[in-house]
Amino acid sequence: MTNVLLNIDAGTIDWSRAQFALTAIYHWLFVPLTLGLALIMGIVETIYYRKRDAFWRDTAKFWQKLFGINFAMGVATGIILEFEFGTNWSNYSWFVGDIFGAPLAVEGIIAFFMESTFVAVMFFGWKKVSAGFHLASTWLTGLGATISAWWILVANAWMQCPVGCEFNPDTMRNEMVSFLDVALSPFAVSKFCHTVTSAWIIGALFVVGVSCWYLWKKRETRLAVESIKIGASVGLVATILAAATGHVAGQDVAKAQPMKLAAMEALYKGGTDQGLTAVAWVNPLSQPDYLNEESAPLKIEMPYFLSFMATNDIHGYVPGVKDLLDGYTTPDGKVEPSVDEKIQRGRLAINALKEYREGKKNGLPDSVLNSQLSILNSNMKYFGYGYIKDKADLVPFIPINFWAFRTMVGLGCLFILFFGVILLLTYRIPYLSVITSRLLATVGLLPETEADGYSITRLPVWHYWLAIALIPLGYIASESGWLVAEFGRQPWTIQDMLPTWVAVSDLQSSSVMITFFIFLILFTVLLGVEISILLKQIKKGPDIN
Repeated sequence: MTNVLLNIDAGTIDWSRAQFALTAIYHWLFVPLTLGLALIMGIVETIYYRKRDAFWRDTAKFWQKLFGINFAMGVATGIILEFEFGTNWSNYSWFVGDIFGAPLAVEGIIAFFMESTFVAVMFFGWKKVSAGFHLASTWLTGLGATISAWWILVANAWMQCPVGCEFNPDTMRNEMVSFLDVALSPFAVSKFCHTVTSAWIIGALFVVGVSCWYLWKKRETRLAVESIKIGASVGLVATILAAATGHVAGQDVAKAQPMKLAAMEALYKGGTDQGLTAVAWVNPLSQPDYLNEESAPLKIEMPYFLSFMATNDIHGYVPGVKDLLDGYTTPDGKVEPSVDEKIQRGRLAINALKEYREGKKNGLPDSVLNSQLSILNSNMKYFGYGYIKDKADLVPFIPINFWAFRTMVGLGCLFILFFGVILLLTYRIPYLSVITSRLLATVGLLPETEADGYSITRLPVWHYWLAIALIPLGYIASESGWLVAEFGRQPWTIQDMLPTWVAVSDLQSSSVMITFFIFLILFTVLLGVEISILLKQIKKGPDIN
């Protein structure tokens, strides 16, 4: 743990990271649509249960069919993703497997079996069980998928902010001391809420986009209009919730991963009364000179917003990249040591661990062993820094974090506007609908002759294509959020505890490279197959019974 792992081929590290990123990105193409459609199809079937109108039953079956296609693909990629912890990241799994494995085990035993059981009832039980039991099965399928996401996100949140564990020098493993601390950490709660609401947005965009395609084709009009009402309502609520949970998640990042926040904002020199950067010129291809620049050029900011986002105080202190490297003292007297000091203390911890284990092996007296344990425990907080050779490695690639964050937020604002306008056009709310239609006509987005008598079914074709085009933009926003989450914590596999080059398996880089391209081909084929099947089912439309 102290020497041999540092000699792993750099190519193995890079290809292992690339392979895991590839698998995670493809997996996340399926998961959010599963979670989003689960909510919408539950709402649709609830309406059928209350009205007992065959139209709503057929509509529920239609969306459930698309859900099932996507669900199967998500399971396939998810299984591969979990296997990679053992194949490509065996040192990580060995070091923290007692903790990280617990939520994954709960996810597999409870959540996965729950959703896989009830999904069968949902698809094949329409004429075999009561309407109430079938409705419960539909909601429990969605609940199972959401619970599954909860445990996966608990595991990921623990990597971002490790809690509820202690290091055992005798076993050389981190061991769980509080399952509740791991399962209910504030970081896990905020990550889950933000991630799931973002998945609802994708489900809503998908439903609205498919429905607008039907309106463009002048078919399945009632299904399209009613689905747009439900999808846009879910989408508007979800985008607002995503913004609120994003604020909470931002505060958690500020506390546990201040370097990630600094990278997101291209904040080189921090302080109090910090403004939130709306836009700035950060070269997307190269790391900026954060040591010699005060801030990114052409910066436009919203005064005090960053301090408020990070601390709930417009005058709050937010450290920048240079502050985190050099150390700083907050106005309230909190002292954060420099990276150089953290590296020194981390090496003290690693050396004390080595001396303790050798001393125990050689039968040294307890007084000597306890002395080494005392040094280890007092410096354990910085254990991971002992593996850092260049403190520049602790600064994540700023351009990816900066632009991915703005992509996510900018598209989120667009989605709020989109869902709001769609709802006004669909429900024709008095006064508001008139104002909306005339504003659209004024800016050329609606024919003047339609301004006072428009209908969602009579809009120009490009309105429907806009709704369809927003579907991939929803995925771009979601993937951008994950880029910030994962690139922003580099170089850590586990924040402040385990760098990536210590966590990776000792494999030949050529082996990982080969499997990378195998997975790339496999996942691309799977994605192509899913899109092809989805398009065929959408083109076919609902089965009318």
